[in-house]
Amino acid sequence: MASVAPAITHRHVQAGSLSMHIAEAGAGPLVLLLHGFPESWYSWRHQLTALAAAGYHVVAPDQRGYCQTDAPANVWDYTMLHLTGDVIALMDALGADDAVVAGHDWGAPVAWHTALFRPDRIRGVVGLSVAYRPRGSAPPIATFRRYLGDGFYIVYFQEPGVADAELSRDPASTFRKLLSALSGDGARMNSIEPGQGLLDMAPDPAPLPAWLTEQDIDAFVFQYAQAGFTGPLNWYRNLDRNWELTAAWRHARIHTPALFIAGDHDPVLRYISAAGLDEFVPGLTRSVMLPGCGHWIQQESPAEVTGALLEFLVGLR
Repeated sequence: MASVAPAITHRHVQAGSLSMHIAEAGAGPLVLLLHGFPESWYSWRHQLTALAAAGYHVVAPDQRGYCQTDAPANVWDYTMLHLTGDVIALMDALGADDAVVAGHDWGAPVAWHTALFRPDRIRGVVGLSVAYRPRGSAPPIATFRRYLGDGFYIVYFQEPGVADAELSRDPASTFRKLLSALSGDGARMNSIEPGQGLLDMAPDPAPLPAWLTEQDIDAFVFQYAQAGFTGPLNWYRNLDRNWELTAAWRHARIHTPALFIAGDHDPVLRYISAAGLDEFVPGLTRSVMLPGCGHWIQQESPAEVTGALLEFLVGLR
């Protein structure tokens, strides 16, 4: 008799000061899946049920400022200390002493830093697409400007209200362009020209990549309809503040057992290199590079990502 995939259920939990929306499936050891930008719990839709079927309690939250989770109005309420604190508060709300935490895109730095700050609570850490880099000796925004210019998207995101308005003008177009442009078979986005916006650098795909459907676009549009993009963009506006707040962790290494997964067509690797990751993460067990895959790896190559996650989880046992 064929087994039935565990159902994904939804609820809100009180995680510290936040009312946090979570999607969850299964029972067993806790695995937290942290999404990136501009995404939500939905980017983990394939892994939620697959990991749950393997015997894990799998939880994918909407993170601080995203979709159905609370979005504080103060831009300074989105520092790395807040974001990692949310992970620990979520674990407490779920009654879990420890967890494996996996993060993609912006979720990866949150996962890496949760393992760095609270190794007593994190059994294993997985970074997808964004490798861990220790806090360096110079503020990041000035560094980005120096090496990548004012047209680099993270620099463009710094001015409150500008990217917020652009991305919210036509959310369906926003998701269609960004998700397509950074995928393995998408066009590459160039630096933002003066007087233009991020979406001017991303062609409108026709058709969508094979891994992405109009129903997926509709799901993201629906989830962003109420909260919008300002909360997510506030994460970027705290990069220099994060650098200031984490002075005690300058050049710090992560010793928690770790896995790194990325697509070999991911443009992020051009400016956050995975080279030498084992030096910064002595607990690294394996790096997986997925051929032909772009930035949205758990959606573009769900079976391969799930397989790597399961192999890592079994190894932790």
